[in-house]
Amino acid sequence: MKIAVVAANGKAGSLITKEAVERNLDVTAIVRGENKTVASQVVQKDIFDLTKEDLAPFDVIVDAYGQADVNKLDEHSKTLKHLSDLVSGTNQRLLIIGGAGSLFVDDAHTIKLVDTPDFPEQFKPTAQAQTKTLEEIKQRDDVNWTFVSPAPDFQFEGEKTGDYKVSDDEVIGTSVNYADFAKAMADEAINGTYIQKRFAVFAK
Repeated sequence: MKIAVVAANGKAGSLITKEAVERNLDVTAIVRGENKTVASQVVQKDIFDLTKEDLAPFDVIVDAYGQADVNKLDEHSKTLKHLSDLVSGTNQRLLIIGGAGSLFVDDAHTIKLVDTPDFPEQFKPTAQAQTKTLEEIKQRDDVNWTFVSPAPDFQFEGEKTGDYKVSDDEVIGTSVNYADFAKAMADEAINGTYIQKRFAVFAK
């Protein structure tokens, strides 16, 4: 299995790359600048310069792109559309790191986390942009996508436990660290359990 991690130099991307390398997967880091990951195979290109030919060798493409700049939040949709178009109609799988804001907090699935009173105002624009990308990718039946949401408290610090729990669309915990999230991403890359579905990852 050949895996490409787009935006591999980022926090999540670098740990997913590390997890894949440690599990002896054939992984390539796709980075805009100098490769700062543990991957020995590298494609150095901006996301928007990637072509079908660039991605053709890979079974799984991980979209680890993130954007918190409120003036550039539309890039979530633009980058996802570009990557989706590149793998459209193929057997390739696209694993997308999303956000927790679109997760439901009630059994009836009427209230999203981003719409709750305690959701921090400063994070709402990013959460709303990521919710939009989820709704957009759900319309793509030409892509083998998987949208993966971390728990609301996504912690960069914290040692890998190797354990986690998942839900489909609901908040079932408060936190998860990046290392355990990376394991969940690698597991999904290998197993392909959630094709054209979303799941969320929480500390066990």
